[in-house]
Amino acid sequence: MSFANKTALITGATRGIGKSIALRLAREGANIVIAAKSVEENARLGGTIFSAAAEIEAAGGRALAIQCDIRFEDQVQNVIDKTLEKFGGIDILINNASAISLTTTEQTEPKRFDLMHDINVRGTFFVTRACIPRLKKSSNPHILTLSPPVNLDPKWFEKHVAYTLTKYNMSMMTIGWARELAPYRIAANSLWPRTTIDTAAVRNLLGGTMLANMSRTPDILADAAYAILRRSSGECTGNLFIDEQVLAEEGITDLEKYSVVPGAQLYNDLFV
Repeated sequence: MSFANKTALITGATRGIGKSIALRLAREGANIVIAAKSVEENARLGGTIFSAAAEIEAAGGRALAIQCDIRFEDQVQNVIDKTLEKFGGIDILINNASAISLTTTEQTEPKRFDLMHDINVRGTFFVTRACIPRLKKSSNPHILTLSPPVNLDPKWFEKHVAYTLTKYNMSMMTIGWARELAPYRIAANSLWPRTTIDTAAVRNLLGGTMLANMSRTPDILADAAYAILRRSSGECTGNLFIDEQVLAEEGITDLEKYSVVPGAQLYNDLFV
């Protein structure tokens, strides 16, 4: 499948995994809509929707940067309206925006609980809802959500039950959308890394430089996403993919190039 003139709307595409996926599709000639909050540089996070747009266009794509907090329906609708005005449609939705707090029940404040549910669950649901009428008009429409396989082992709940609930909700929405949207040949899949990924969240919240050096770059998820989105939307749907699995299906088994530190021991991500 060619991505030339195809339009991908990506939430949280300012940096990290979302931006890497955007750049991968941009190199194939795709139109990229960056729907994210950052319009001013944050020293700890880096990047804005405008700097991401510049990188996307330098990579060969067309970019549309729109400030959006997906918790608010009016801002989501503004993204849809401006996307249609500039590009005429939506072919791909990447639900990448997410909030994380790896805290126990006692440590999880109501505002943090609400933030994770508002972004990860409610935001993902209503961005997808807003895109469905446009995806129905695409020749190969895909919804790809960054969420894990559903694993009910108690170890994934005991230390951060609130966060786990939100990520599993995202995956359960994928399962539901795959069946609900099958008559329209709209694919719904999820994608998750086997190892930790070197992102601002890993460096600032989880394990700092030490964990980053035991991680892979976001490029592995970008290449896996690219492989999924090239597949027929009528046939590839309802999967909770792991990045390594996708690449193996493409005949790619040498993954050393994705390691932040070549040869380093890798750290397994959550839920796998």
